[in-house]
Parts: sequence; structure tokens; C-alpha cells
Amino acid sequence: MTGRAWLRRLWPLAPVLGALVITSGLLLLFGVSPFEGFGALLQGAFGTEAKVLSVAAFWVPLTLAAAGLVVAFTAGLWNIGVEGQIVMGAVASSWLALRFDAPRPILLVAEILVAMAAGALWAGVVAIFKTRGGVHEIFGGLALNNIAIIFTNYLISGPWQPPEGGTFRGTVPFPEKALFPLLGVSRLSPLSIALTLGALAAVYFILRGTYWGLKLDALGRNPKSAFLLGVSSEREMILAMMFCGALAGLGGSVRVLSWFDSLRQSISGGIGFLALLVVMLALFRVVLVPFVAFFFSAVLSGSISLQLRTQLHSSLGGILTSVMVLLVLLFGDYRQLGIFGSRGGKALADE
Repeated sequence: MTGRAWLRRLWPLAPVLGALVITSGLLLLFGVSPFEGFGALLQGAFGTEAKVLSVAAFWVPLTLAAAGLVVAFTAGLWNIGVEGQIVMGAVASSWLALRFDAPRPILLVAEILVAMAAGALWAGVVAIFKTRGGVHEIFGGLALNNIAIIFTNYLISGPWQPPEGGTFRGTVPFPEKALFPLLGVSRLSPLSIALTLGALAAVYFILRGTYWGLKLDALGRNPKSAFLLGVSSEREMILAMMFCGALAGLGGSVRVLSWFDSLRQSISGGIGFLALLVVMLALFRVVLVPFVAFFFSAVLSGSISLQLRTQLHSSLGGILTSVMVLLVLLFGDYRQLGIFGSRGGKALADE
């Protein structure tokens, strides 16, 4: 293999290295050694067993939302409303946890299913607005995000308020049997890990091994040509959005039943918007999603330690990930840039 071929294969690492260089420059600008800064990030993410488990716990709902978004993106849909779908999944699980009494296995299964149904229905509304009302999914999704947040705050301060009175802190704690079983004192549940791995496998199989996945790919690449081939754009768009919403709702259930023990204000924690960045950095490939999501989770968790050790704001971790996504979108595809010549893509495939 020639040196030029190696350069083409390693080109996807260029945006990552570029983001590290830019972040290092920011650290130096504020008088902090890059070795100290990145060392603090690593220590904050992996310094102890508890920190590693915390990174993994945040990884679970982030990966679920990102896996669902891969399906939506494949169909050519920008499901910005994934944040609201996470919230509605959390609300649905909270409703069962607060109102129903059943053996733990039955209750957990019901909470998971109702959360997925709530997320799917919330995403379905956005899809219907788009297909029947001509409302772009970005605007419909953002509107429903706000409605979901307002609805959650209403429940917390109204019908589901604690006995001591209305508050925006959260509802009363759920019964122990309504919560996911956890590893020790961490927020990580073996059940949530199993659900996430199952979701990743399902998305990979759907997109690579089913006729529906082929139709979604055709729809995302060229809707007009897909229509001429007999693909119903309306039906497939609605199904793709609902599938994405179901996984987002599952992420909301994980969030409220393992990360917390009650419904809280801002229960999603911005995971939906982070999942959009994860998918873009993963180049819309589901096989890369779990690794990129773990990187995001580690950086964001380690940013707290960075702030404590260097007195820099923890948002520096967000700057690192955001710059990385931006550089990937700008320079990630050498074939579009043409920096290796017009035959670069074919030559790489041949080698």
C-alpha cells in the first residue's frame, strides 16, 4: 500500500487531531498546560471505578438516542425533536412508577414499553405535521420539545407534586421495585446495558439486512426517485420517526429509572442534542455510534474534574466535542474535498 493510500485511510483522524490542537491552543491561551488539561479530563472520567461507571451510565441513554437518530437520518429526516421524545419517555415511565403496583419484573417491562410508545407517538406527531401539514421536522420538533418540557414542569409542580407542596425539584421518589437494578452504588444498570446493545444490533440489522432499511436509504438519498420505485415517502417517514422516538423514549426511561429515582426538571439533560452531534461525528454510521458516544460521555464527565483542577469552566469539554464535529462536517470526506484527485475514491476502493 502506497503512502498516499495510507494518508487517505488516516484522513478521518485529521478532524480529531485538529480539534485537539485547537483545544490545546485554548488551554495555552489561559495559561494551562495541555498535558495538565487533558490529564484532568482523563482523571475525571477514568480515575476511579465510580467515575468509569458514571461515564457508562451517561453513555447508555446517549447511545440509545443516537442509534435512533441514525434511522431518522438514513431516511433524510432531522429529528431535532428527539429531546422532547426522551422527556415524554421519562414522563410515561414515571406515570407507571407512581400510579401502578405490580411485581417488579412486570412493572419494569411495562415501564419500558410505555416509555417507548410515548416517545414513538411524540415523534409520530412531528412526522404527521411534516407529511400532512408541510411543517418541517426541525420546527415541529423544536415546538414539541418545548411542550414536553412545559408539561413535565406542570406535572412536577401540580398533579405529581410531593406532599409538602409544589416544587420544581421533582416528584416523590419512586418505589424501589419500580427502579432498574443498579451495579453497587452507581447509576449504571445491567438491564440498561442489555437494552442498549440490543437496540444497536437491531438498528444495524434493520439498515443492513432488511427491505425496510433499503427503502429508508433510497428515501434519504433521493425522495423523488424512491417514489418512482414505489417507496411510500409518507409511510416510511412516519415509521422512521416513530422508531427513532421509541429508542429516545427508552433512553428517557433509563434516565428516570436508573440515573434518577424520580421525575425531575430537565430530565433529559440535553442528551437529545448531544446525540445529534454524536451521529454527525460518527458519520451517520451505527457501528461508530457507541464509540463516539462513549468518547462524548468521557469528555463531558471529565470536564468537571478539569474545572476543579485548572479553574477553567467545564464547558471546555463541550468546545472540544463541538469543534471536532464541525471539523468532521467541513473536512471529513476527502472525496468531496478532492485533495487526492478525482480518482481518490476509486483508488482507495481498489487498494
